[in-house]
Amino acid sequence: MAIQKALIEQLETKRAAARIGGGADKHEARRKKGLMSARERLAAFFQEGTFQEWGMHADHDCHNFGMEGKSVPCDGVVTGVGLVDGRTCAAYAHDFTINGGSLGRIHALKISNLLDYALKTGIPVFGFNDSGGARIQEGDDALAGYGSVFFRNVQASGVVPQVAVIAGPCAGGAAYSPALMDFIIMVKGTSNMFICGPEVIQAVTGQKCTMDEIGSPMANASVSGNIHFIADNDAHAIEICKKLLSFLPSNNVMDPPHHPVPHIDLSTDPEMDALVPDDSKTPLDMPKVISRLVDNGDFLEIQALFAKNMVVGFGRIQGVVVGIIANNPLVKAGCLDIDSSDKAARFIRFCNAFNVPIVTLVDVPGFMPGVQQERGGIIRHGAKMLFAYAAATVPKITVILRKAYGGAFLAMCNREMGADMVYAWPTGEIAVMGAEGATKILFKREILADKDPKAKEAELVAEYREKFCTPYEAAKKGMITDVILPSETRSVVSLALRSTLTKRETRPAKKHGTMPL
Repeated sequence: MAIQKALIEQLETKRAAARIGGGADKHEARRKKGLMSARERLAAFFQEGTFQEWGMHADHDCHNFGMEGKSVPCDGVVTGVGLVDGRTCAAYAHDFTINGGSLGRIHALKISNLLDYALKTGIPVFGFNDSGGARIQEGDDALAGYGSVFFRNVQASGVVPQVAVIAGPCAGGAAYSPALMDFIIMVKGTSNMFICGPEVIQAVTGQKCTMDEIGSPMANASVSGNIHFIADNDAHAIEICKKLLSFLPSNNVMDPPHHPVPHIDLSTDPEMDALVPDDSKTPLDMPKVISRLVDNGDFLEIQALFAKNMVVGFGRIQGVVVGIIANNPLVKAGCLDIDSSDKAARFIRFCNAFNVPIVTLVDVPGFMPGVQQERGGIIRHGAKMLFAYAAATVPKITVILRKAYGGAFLAMCNREMGADMVYAWPTGEIAVMGAEGATKILFKREILADKDPKAKEAELVAEYREKFCTPYEAAKKGMITDVILPSETRSVVSLALRSTLTKRETRPAKKHGTMPL
């Protein structure tokens, strides 16, 4: 018996009501501001026709404060699964046209169900956040809903990649679900993310501030380091999501999407030699080194605006996906400080969780000196890097380009910290400290006793540098796999990656280590 026409019409009417959300006028107003709707974001993210929506007919069940009898289509959030570049992904998008995208019990249930499914099936999760926060009318049900989502964010952490796009307001408790995810993208001009707004801060502390100072994309990207990317608009944010996905496995039991070339190119790159300054005191341009190391210069830098003395990001080396961690001598001489240590440690942990090989490029003069650094806990923050590298079991290839001094050298993953292979350029300097500092300490009496202290000091500095500030002393002791020319770096690292991709390393059984957080 054919389905009754009335039932078909009823279904289509309900679908149309759900799709229109808060009304055509609200959507039109958003379009004039250059904003996509929740459904438009998902339509642009997924391959056409592959999105399967979950809970289109969901609605709230609140009976307080005038909510009874009031419809909240989809309960303010669109959820479902679909294909992105041929890979199944889960995604949700808050619909700001419906009650400001506020979270209620059913809203939270839909997101929680999606996260549960992603865990069971091993697929990445993407969240488009555009919400006014907890639905006040639902009180403790809304708060419990956030708790339900947060719990699942943590359950999914290290199991499937989680990416948050902040495309509108994201305040108070709403900020913590994105904060528990792996990568956060904020959209310029339309988004903000904060716990307490300017009015609350002034009322409680007396401090005056603006939203730009505390919650803007730039503040979160460059000052607090809360986020990883700033997108120009919604479409750009979606591009970044897809670019990230291109480097990541769908879950922690899969390898990243390597596309190894059938024949490794062993040719040298003379341009890499040309990047090395003649004067050892002239900073090395690390971004240019990375650009020549990765395939076609295609490097996705993470947190580019935060702790610029450290560069981290994804690339491919002859088709093999890698996470690159490098000191940047162009900023703060490449020293390790509180922020750069946090930035690197978090990235190392992510790479290890998702089987991404790590390539470390070293040019570090030490940890940043200063009262603020010491009082701010540089010991604890630097220890995060030591912990992250030592705990990582993925392939780890280290290349010492120039300076590798003191504890910072250990923090950048030498052989004793678990590197599988350590290479050094002839310009590599592996020492407790630089030649000038070491000479003043070791030969203080000889220098002061000499008729010409300056000349004597220069002589001793030259002797010290020749003997100790080269890679050969360390190579002699088996601390270095090989000394290579800069022009050989790409081919040598390519071969090292191929030989370590089958690496398997077990650690003592334990619940988890106690990272110095």
